Amino acid sequence: MNIQRVLTKMFDLYSGDAKRIQHFTKVYTYASYIGREEGISEKEQAVLEIAAVVHDIGIHMCEEKYGECGGKLQEKEGPAIAKELLGDLDISADIIDRVCFLIGHHHTYNADGIDWQILLEADFLVNGYEDCLSVKSLKAGYDKIFKTEPGKKLFSSMYGKDVINA
Repeated sequence: MNIQRVLTKMFDLYSGDAKRIQHFTKVYTYASYIGREEGISEKEQAVLEIAAVVHDIGIHMCEEKYGECGGKLQEKEGPAIAKELLGDLDISADIIDRVCFLIGHHHTYNADGIDWQILLEADFLVNGYEDCLSVKSLKAGYDKIFKTEPGKKLFSSMYGKDVINA
């Protein structure tokens, strides 16, 4: 599987939407880093990286269909769009199924797998900055979401120990 092909498809799909392209490339970078630091399997890493790139794939559909793009709407609409996009690539059905599951749960905070856990952490790292979250909100997110040591270390590097200890 070549992540470059997934990135290219998403760049094409989100052409003209710099904000969203910036978002998924940052989530991908952090997810890839945390996964490698955590030492997850190559298959889990592949699932994680693909899911990180396409996790918000339902945003445009939600905006068009509902006039908004809240997390639960993205979870509802995203998997089918991702399945179609990924179906054109040489990716096994089991990987596509897991990626679609992760898209359908990337705003649900009860992860049952390391790929899901890391995706939640990477997305929060990016959203915390992009949404200009308060120290209180960052601390609450840290306490609720972060479980991996690499994710916690990255959070600390980005937002500082003062936020963790707030």
